[in-house]
Amino acid sequence: MYDFLLSPKDIEIRNKVKKFVKERVPADLLKKMDRDEIQYPREYVVNLAKENLIGLRFPPKWGGQGLGWTAEVAALEEIGPLGMSLGCLYSLPSICGEALNVFGNDDQKTRFLKPTLEGKKFTAEALTEPRGGSDFFGATTKAVKDGTDFLLTGQKRFVVGAEGADYFILYARTGDTSTPSKDAITLFIVDKDKGVETKYLYKLLGTRGGGAGRLMLNKVRVPKENVIGKVGDGGKIFYQMMIPERMTSAAGILGGARAALDVAAEYSTKRKQFGQHINEFQAVSFKIADSIMLLDAARAIVYMAARAIDTGQPGSICRRLVSEAKRFSTEKAWDIVNMAMQVTGGIGYTQVYPIEKILRDARLSMIWTGTSEIMNLIIQHEFYKELGERKAKKDERDIEKDALEDANEEKVFDDDMLLK
Repeated sequence: MYDFLLSPKDIEIRNKVKKFVKERVPADLLKKMDRDEIQYPREYVVNLAKENLIGLRFPPKWGGQGLGWTAEVAALEEIGPLGMSLGCLYSLPSICGEALNVFGNDDQKTRFLKPTLEGKKFTAEALTEPRGGSDFFGATTKAVKDGTDFLLTGQKRFVVGAEGADYFILYARTGDTSTPSKDAITLFIVDKDKGVETKYLYKLLGTRGGGAGRLMLNKVRVPKENVIGKVGDGGKIFYQMMIPERMTSAAGILGGARAALDVAAEYSTKRKQFGQHINEFQAVSFKIADSIMLLDAARAIVYMAARAIDTGQPGSICRRLVSEAKRFSTEKAWDIVNMAMQVTGGIGYTQVYPIEKILRDARLSMIWTGTSEIMNLIIQHEFYKELGERKAKKDERDIEKDALEDANEEKVFDDDMLLK
């Protein structure tokens, strides 16, 4: 139905992922992950890599397909019904690979990016710390020079994939108190077997089975060859990394919402009350209609953001659209899943249907990779900046002059104006 949004190659990829999801991912895997019986389904990532379905946006030289964000969004929407853990594990090569592909050198790409896309190495991003989530520049994990190497000490938590990762993309503070925040952070490639300890496995409400854990680092040695970019480039890299972080969240949740909607809609055509199918009642069918509209709107803004990135739009536009896509898609997906549960009633609140699992998963989408509140900060910041630039050009109609009353003396904005 939405093929008009995609290129022929995008459609090919989408269909290949759809086939993989249907035939290569057993329901038993999802159930064991949700029961915490499986902590890291390595074979799932290996199988994706064998089909050349991960890292779609990266150059073929490193194992990708050289495609754009529209292809990855289409793939992620098909992955989405599997749940957020499998969606995240699908996305980690894209997220971590972004740093390696954009800022890494050929040696790092050879040692890490290529084997990751081939399913031979597994990665995770270590960003959040116990003392802070949204405050990236408040990171306290330190990297101290020791000869040409660095010794890393600190903690990271909520690291999805920690249990199965071979290496981490990890931010640490290299600047002192006098260093400006934007220059105080450096991004490292940290091999897990060099002394990184996975200290704690979280009991999560949902999104289980992705191996989320806390990392403990006690003078973990990292060679200078594993610095991504330059020392102090962490802030610059972080801003670039937020594109795949947020786009993958925005795209993946579309699939989860769609799955919940499909289950509820089909249920409504079978369930009878008062002698008729419940989809014949407007109280039910209008909830389905609202959900369809919200899903289409969310899909539209996600694809618009994808096209903005793919066509090289200015960074400020991309930052705003990506933030809008992440916030709108995750929040409206939450609304859709809740309406699906309302349509299915009491039975939807049980484990007889998968809606309760989708609901537990979906709640995290508004928190991780940037909360809705952080998205609002970015959206308004970029808009005000754009507004100022447009007004400075003076090439647009002055809408204020269309007011019925031409009374500039009534436009009082602060006390100083009253004194004039």
